[in-house]
Amino acid sequence: MRQTKKKNTEATICIEHISKRYGSTLAVDDISFNTHCGEIIALLGPNGAGKSTLMNMISGFLSPSDGVIMVNGKDVAKETISIKKDIGFLPEGAPMYADMSVKLFLKYMIELKYNLEETETQSKQQIRDIYQKEFSTIVELAKIGDVLEQRIDTLSKGYLRRVGFAQSIIGNPPILLLDEPTDGLDPNQKDHIRRLIKNMGKDKTIVISTHLLDEAETLASRIILINRGKIVADGSLAEILKKAKVSSIDAAFRTLTLSGEKIDE
Repeated sequence: MRQTKKKNTEATICIEHISKRYGSTLAVDDISFNTHCGEIIALLGPNGAGKSTLMNMISGFLSPSDGVIMVNGKDVAKETISIKKDIGFLPEGAPMYADMSVKLFLKYMIELKYNLEETETQSKQQIRDIYQKEFSTIVELAKIGDVLEQRIDTLSKGYLRRVGFAQSIIGNPPILLLDEPTDGLDPNQKDHIRRLIKNMGKDKTIVISTHLLDEAETLASRIILINRGKIVADGSLAEILKKAKVSSIDAAFRTLTLSGEKIDE
C-alpha cells in the first residue's frame, strides 16, 4: 500500500493570465484558475478548444506566451525539472520507445523518475527493491501484466493508453495531468481506469482533459469548460447547470460552446 498524502488548503496549481500564441492564432486566451488537493477537475471542451495546449504548459513541456504557472509554489518556467517530480503526465498520443518491450520501457521510466543509480548511499540491492516495488504497483494498477513482454509498437491503442497511464503514476506524484485518459479503451477498461482515477483523486490533484461529457459528469468534482481558448464556465456540474439554466451537461456544453458566451461567476 502506498502512503497517502495529507490534504491542505494551499493551491497545488496556480495559473495566472496564461496565453499561448502560435503566430496569429491564440490557442489559449488569458486563462486563470487555481486547483487544490482532493479535486478532480475536468477540462471540458470541443476539439481545438486549447485543452491539450494548457496541459502541456502546466507540465512544462510548452512555455506560455504570457502569464505565470505555479506548481506547489514553484514557477514552472524557472523550475521545470523540479516540478516534474510532482507531476505525473499522460499526454495525448503519449510518446514511447516503440522498439522497447513494455517491461523495459517501464523499467527505464522508473529509473529516470527515481534517479536509480548506485551511489555510496544507494546500493544495487536497494535499487532492485525500489524498482520491483514500484514496477509491481503500477503494473497492477494499470492492469497490464499480460503485455509486459510485448514491444510497444505491437500494442493496441487501448493498451498504449494503459501503459502510458502506468508511466504517469510512477512515484505516486501528488498531481496527475491526464489528457484523454480513456481514449481507445473498451467499456470495461474505461470503467476500471475511471474508478482508479476516482480513488486516487481523494489524495491528489487530478486534471483530466476530455471532450467526453459522461467522463466529466461521472469523474469530476469540478468542471472547467473551455471554448476557443477561453474559460466559459468553472464550477461543479450542479453549479454550471444552474447558471446555464439547463438540465443536462449536454445542453450546457452545446449552449456555451456554440454561443461562446461566458457564464457570470
